[in-house]
Amino acid sequence: MPRASTLGKIEKEIERLSPKDQLKLAEKLAHQLRKSGIAVKKEIDWKSLYGLGKGLWKGEDAQEYVDRLREDRM
Repeated sequence: MPRASTLGKIEKEIERLSPKDQLKLAEKLAHQLRKSGIAVKKEIDWKSLYGLGKGLWKGEDAQEYVDRLREDRM
């Protein structure tokens, strides 16, 4: 049986479930994916972000920059 039709049937069955049961199913699937290693949360490499905001300050100190942003929102 083609995979697309199988997934379509599963989706239709899921739509028939109550929201509570749909949530249980989603939690179970997420657990299985985490266990299999497919849905592993990646750690952020903060060192790779170093220097990205260099051009934002334009000679201002941090407080001047924040004050200017606040003025722009008003």
